Amino acid sequence: MNYEEARVYLDEISKYGSVLGLENMKELLVRLGNPQEDLKFIHISGTNGKGSVLAYLSTILSGAGYRTGRYISPTLFSYRERIQVDEKEIEKESLARHVTAISEAVKDMAEQHAGTPTIFEVETALAFLYFKEKKCDVVVLETGLGGALDATNVITTTLLEVIASISMDHMEFLGDTLEKIAVQKAGIIKPHTQVVCAAQKEEAQKVIEETCKRQHCCLRTVKQEQISQISYGLSGQSFTYGKWEEVRISLAGSYQVENGALALEAVEALREIGFLLSDEQVRAGMHKACWRGRFTRIAQNPDVILDGAHNPAAALELKRSIELYYKDRNLHYIFGVFRDKDYRKIIALTAPYAKDIITVETPGNPRALPAEELRDAVAEVNPSVEAAKSIKEAVQKTLERADKEDAVIIFGSLSFLKDAVKAISCEGKENDEEQNG
Repeated sequence: MNYEEARVYLDEISKYGSVLGLENMKELLVRLGNPQEDLKFIHISGTNGKGSVLAYLSTILSGAGYRTGRYISPTLFSYRERIQVDEKEIEKESLARHVTAISEAVKDMAEQHAGTPTIFEVETALAFLYFKEKKCDVVVLETGLGGALDATNVITTTLLEVIASISMDHMEFLGDTLEKIAVQKAGIIKPHTQVVCAAQKEEAQKVIEETCKRQHCCLRTVKQEQISQISYGLSGQSFTYGKWEEVRISLAGSYQVENGALALEAVEALREIGFLLSDEQVRAGMHKACWRGRFTRIAQNPDVILDGAHNPAAALELKRSIELYYKDRNLHYIFGVFRDKDYRKIIALTAPYAKDIITVETPGNPRALPAEELRDAVAEVNPSVEAAKSIKEAVQKTLERADKEDAVIIFGSLSFLKDAVKAISCEGKENDEEQNG
C-alpha cells in the first residue's frame, strides 16, 4: 500500500466501531512479533488531563535526550499526529509500510476465525511497530477508553503509571459510579511499578491505593496544599509546587496548574528509577510543552478559544477558566457534543455565561448530537441560541457578531474543532484580502 491506500484501509476499519477487551489486540500483536515487548512505557489513564500530562512528560524526556514516542487519541489537526517520536509525526511512508503488514495480520486473523481488530487496536499496533523501528528509549502512552480493557493495556513493560483526574464519563462502558470507573482507570497498574496519581475524590483515591497495595507498587499523590504562588495568564502561567519554585508553563486553563503538579510528581518518580532529568531540563520541558485544543487561544481581536470540554468535569474547568480570564467580557459560544455525553450538565455549567450560542453537529459522525436537538436543550438554560447548518456557518455568524473586546469559545467534542479552525483561518484570510484590496 501507499499512504493514500493505507488511509482508505484505516477508514474502512473505522466503520466497525470499538469493542473493549484485549483478546483481539493480543492476537494481532502475536502476528506482528509483539513489538511492544521491546519498548518501555509511561502509561497514562484518567478522565481529564491525560493529554496535557503526556505533553509535559514527553517534552521533558525528549529535551533531556531520551528518544521519546508518544501516542495520543483523539487527534485534533492531523491523522499522523497521534503517533510521534520527539514531537515529529510518523512519516507517510512508515505509516503505509506498517499498515500493509498489519493488513496481512488482520487477514490471517479472519482466515483463522481469530477475531476482527478495531481501528483503535490497529492504530495502537501501528504505534508499537513504529516506536520499535525508531528504537525509542521510552514511550508515553495515553489510554483511549478506560484502562483495564483498553487496547493499550496489552503492554507488560511499564515503568510508570500516571493516573490523571478521574470523574464520571463513558458510564455505559466503564460503570455508573466513580468507584467503578476508578477500578477501570487503575486497571493499567502493573506489579512492582511506580504509580503517580492526581488528587482524587475519596472513592477514586481509595481504589487506587488498594490497587497499588495489591500490586506492591509505590504510590505518589499530588499534594494540593503544596501548590502555591499561582500566576494565571492566557499567554503563560507559573506556579510553585513543593521544592519546584515558579515553574513556568505555556498552556492556559485553570486546570493546567494541577496537571503541571502531576507531571512534576512523575518527574520525581522517573528520577527514582534512574532517569537523568536535570532541574533545567524539567523546567525547559514544562515551559515548551504544547497541547492544542485545551483552552487554546488561536486568534485575537476577538479572542478565539478552543477547548475540548466534552464531559461535566471538563466543563466545570472550562467554567472556571472563563471566570478567571473573561469575567467581564461578552462571550459567544460555538458548541457541539456527542449524544452519549452528559450534555445537559455541560450546558448547565457553561451556557449561563454566554451572550449567544450557536450549536453545531460533527459531520459524518453517528455519535454526534444533531445541532437542532442540542439547540433545544441549550434553550432551556439560555434562550439566545440557534442551530447552524454547518460549522463554517457557525463561525461566520459568530465572528460577525463579536466585537474585538469579546471572546469566542468553541468547545465540546474534539471531533469538530479541526473544522472550526479551518473555518476561522478562511475567515481571517478573507478579511485580510478585503483590507488589502
